[in-house]
Amino acid sequence: MMTDPIADMLTRIRNANAAGHDQVLIPASKVKIEVARVLRAEGYIKNFKVLEVDSRRVLRIELKYGAGDQRILSGIRRVSRPGLRAYTGSRRLPRVLNGLGIAILSTSQGIMTERVARERGVGGEVLCYVW
Repeated sequence: MMTDPIADMLTRIRNANAAGHDQVLIPASKVKIEVARVLRAEGYIKNFKVLEVDSRRVLRIELKYGAGDQRILSGIRRVSRPGLRAYTGSRRLPRVLNGLGIAILSTSQGIMTERVARERGVGGEVLCYVW
């Protein structure tokens, strides 16, 4: 049993990206699918798809690279974890690298970036930073 499935997802993406793989397979869940949706909308991954493999749902994430196989995803870091949850209010939303990166939050209105949360005036749990 895994204690932090979001951290496992981020680690798999980070390792596949560093190794130059085209895609990575991750056990699927609703939260992981929403995190992948945000990463795709922000341009950090090409696409994702939910597949059935041996009667289990698997999330296939296609990684994105620039010209000359340059990595688009420079870094990804888990912030809130099971041992120490990190919550923030709508007035104290984090900025990653002065706006060059994004923070992904889990709010009462769903999973979104800190920019969208700032527009909607909501806070929540800071899941990770991506740059």
